[in-house]
Amino acid sequence: MKHFLYALALLPSLWLAGCATNIAPPGDAAAAAAPSTSASGSTAQGADSATSIYPGGGLKPLASAPLSSRSVQSLLPPADLWERVRSGFAMPDLDTDLVRDRELWYSSRPDYMARMTERGSKYLFYIVEELERRDMPSELALLPFIESAFNPQAISSAKAAGMWQFMPATGKYFDLTQNMFRDDRRDVIESTRAALDYMQKLYGMFGDWHLALAAYNWGEGSVQRAINKAKKAGTGTGYNDLVMPAETRLYVPKLQAVKNIVANPEFFRTVLPEIGNHPYFQSVEIEHDIDVALAAELAGVPLADFRALNPSASKPVLLAASNSQILLPWDNAESFQSRLTAYNGGRLANWTAWVAPTTLSPADAAMRVDMSEAELRSVNNIPPRMRVKAGSTLLVRRSASFNNDVSAQVANNGYLTLAPEVVLRRTVVKAGKNDNVASMARRYSVSTKVLAKWNKVSTSAAFKRGQSVVLYLPARAKAGRSAKARSGKTAVAKSAKRAPVKAAASKKPVRVARQP
Repeated sequence: MKHFLYALALLPSLWLAGCATNIAPPGDAAAAAAPSTSASGSTAQGADSATSIYPGGGLKPLASAPLSSRSVQSLLPPADLWERVRSGFAMPDLDTDLVRDRELWYSSRPDYMARMTERGSKYLFYIVEELERRDMPSELALLPFIESAFNPQAISSAKAAGMWQFMPATGKYFDLTQNMFRDDRRDVIESTRAALDYMQKLYGMFGDWHLALAAYNWGEGSVQRAINKAKKAGTGTGYNDLVMPAETRLYVPKLQAVKNIVANPEFFRTVLPEIGNHPYFQSVEIEHDIDVALAAELAGVPLADFRALNPSASKPVLLAASNSQILLPWDNAESFQSRLTAYNGGRLANWTAWVAPTTLSPADAAMRVDMSEAELRSVNNIPPRMRVKAGSTLLVRRSASFNNDVSAQVANNGYLTLAPEVVLRRTVVKAGKNDNVASMARRYSVSTKVLAKWNKVSTSAAFKRGQSVVLYLPARAKAGRSAKARSGKTAVAKSAKRAPVKAAASKKPVRVARQP
């Protein structure tokens, strides 16, 4: 035991001796002469040699060097979304007279700027999040200011729709559903996804954000042809160098002007509304069709605000089979789900869909679905003097006969095709030799039964030569006697030759008034 205690007493001394052996004070000549440690941790003179961890010759001041250009990031996210937008500006600035002209235009219209930014406050956080996720310049979040004044219901004279202003064909290319129940060009999430996909594609083509935006406005083919023409002429191929339409020439300056105002609103005497750096909305799933008005009521939001978040639904009902996701203000989503679960006020939807089995007038269609003609026309946007073609889908009131949720097949592929009503004119022609009801019906492409009814005869009746036969023909197909009636044949004006009336079908586009 005594030996053990003696050993313990020696341990501190041994440890201090080891330290004195391996750590020499700065400037110690013996330590400076000690061999250095290799990468493997051994020394050149063996493991028993002492090694100094201090450089010889004393400490020396470090040489000054410039810091990296990257700014120091705050540990806390900005509370104001505008600050977050500014921090993500990454496009080269454009400094031209057109930019200054647009700065003056926007800054001198504070009411217009206020309306735009108020509408945009619902969508900006989501757009900025998507841009950051894709590592794209945050200036692009301001593009809907230029395209639509942040109005998801906007539609141009060329039929471009939504806050990103997609043309129908371009929307289909980027998988934006467009049918009678839904237009994803107006959908907040889907249209943003498609717009950013498109801009990334254009940037990949041209390698320049200004040219990519010109292509977004003018078309990629048009920009490429302008570049090729400039190369052939030996001129520049930048945005400011190309020959382009006035609208496209002004397009990027507009965005630059809005960017400058957002970057320094005080300088332009503009007040930007406060937008919190947090989500405005979240998505909620629905399992059954539900009326738009009821969904807004259960969510506790005004109908106008509900439609602003769900602008792709143009009808008074939301179809679960077509789009089961609806957007609601963040604070209202949970209460909506609880109220929907507890709802016992009857059916959720008062509307369903019906496919016309044959071509019908709106009056006939309304009679079949037990609705008034006026209501059927209104809810389906059927103009006067048009008929509903066979296979068309109509939104109708739910009843005992039509009381199911709309199927996915109809919800995703429903269409409404209209044809002009045919205006018939009473016409009298003369029967020829051996003419009868069947032969006359074939000649004028009408039904045998209908022709017999017009002339109050049986379907098997024969006409005498020269007998007057009553026909109701389209107004553009007139029949009459010719100056000469030879060989006993019926003389008919050329315009009444056998020509069935085939009215050109036209799909009626959704009409939405554009707002500033």
